[in-house]
Amino acid sequence: MHTTNAKLTVRAAKRVPSLIRWNSTSVEPPPAGGHLPSIATSQILRTTRESALRTPGLAWADEDASAPTRTIVGGRETRKMNLYQAVRDAMSIALMKDDNAVVFGEDVAFGGVFRCTMGLAEEFGRERVFNTPLTEQGIAGFGIGLAMMGHTAIAEIQFADYIFPAFDQLVNEAAKIRYRSGGRYNVGGLTVRTPTMSVGHGGLYHSQSPEGFFMGAPGLKVVIPRSPIQAKGLLLNAIRDPNPVIFMEPKILYRSAVEQVPIDDYALPLGRAEILVPGSDLTLLSWGTPLYHCETALHMLSSPAPALEPHIPQSLRSAKIELIDLRSILPWDVETITESVKRTGRLVIVHEAGMTAGVGAEISAEVQKRCFLKLNAPVKRVTGWDIPVALQYEKFHIPDAIRVIDAMVETLSY
Repeated sequence: MHTTNAKLTVRAAKRVPSLIRWNSTSVEPPPAGGHLPSIATSQILRTTRESALRTPGLAWADEDASAPTRTIVGGRETRKMNLYQAVRDAMSIALMKDDNAVVFGEDVAFGGVFRCTMGLAEEFGRERVFNTPLTEQGIAGFGIGLAMMGHTAIAEIQFADYIFPAFDQLVNEAAKIRYRSGGRYNVGGLTVRTPTMSVGHGGLYHSQSPEGFFMGAPGLKVVIPRSPIQAKGLLLNAIRDPNPVIFMEPKILYRSAVEQVPIDDYALPLGRAEILVPGSDLTLLSWGTPLYHCETALHMLSSPAPALEPHIPQSLRSAKIELIDLRSILPWDVETITESVKRTGRLVIVHEAGMTAGVGAEISAEVQKRCFLKLNAPVKRVTGWDIPVALQYEKFHIPDAIRVIDAMVETLSY
């Protein structure tokens, strides 16, 4: 009886090979997220203690800046943090070391919308970490007054989209007070934090990238970090910088970007870009969230999926692309960018804000002036469209890896 059933099973399997296919293949199925890097698996994140402590430009607050640079990393510890935890850690250090420092904004006393100030009110008291009314111009004006009186004012605008009511205070007052008063007054103690860039479903009032609006405001600094280590070091430096700083934090990275972050007090330089991937054939420049789309595009260029193979010439797949994180939007690092473009002869700029009068336009003009005889192709910009950020089709609005790779192929083929 059992023998007969076994013969029937074998005969059925011969007629329907799929019955035994599960036991005859050694091909592993692809991972759920595919083989391309995501933010969680990005190679530009520093996920080990050793790599975190060797972050380029990192300066420890408890070491003499004039002393020789140390290559040893003994005695320093790190902790796994996402971006919002790193921002909170930076503010905690600032409040602990500076009795004049205060944190304020809409809902910050209970932790804020993105939990960046979680527990700070309980740790340092509600006299130093407190809520404000829903008035962005009031928050900025109050911070300017505090900074003029010698306080360290760390203000939060709940979303960068709502920074526009504070535009007059920031551009006409904060940026100009030192000049206006002949150096008698300044608001270098003012730092304005605000979540920026797309989140996938934020639409026209919660996914904008307004950094370009401040490029014509001398007296301000504008900074956008890409990761937890960068966020902590850049924010601590911004808080202590003698100029008012607008610190824009890519909101989709608050939880998705995770690194081993040094627990000690340290700073990273403002006004300096960082070369993440060295290259010689094309300079790819971005900041914030789009850096991760650029990283994906680099992988797609060298190892295209079958559907993309007809569109990427074999001769371009070995191109060496130099990926740069601008980090500081104002002032931006002219020297690092132009030095790179003079070596590569090509530049592609990627940002989420619209193309017209965006940050990429200013960079393109300066690069064209300084590198004209070295350019092998026109400067290419990959940006959001010149329309309000769409709610229904936000993913079509934001530059993705496909648009970046298309720009690279066009520029390399010029």
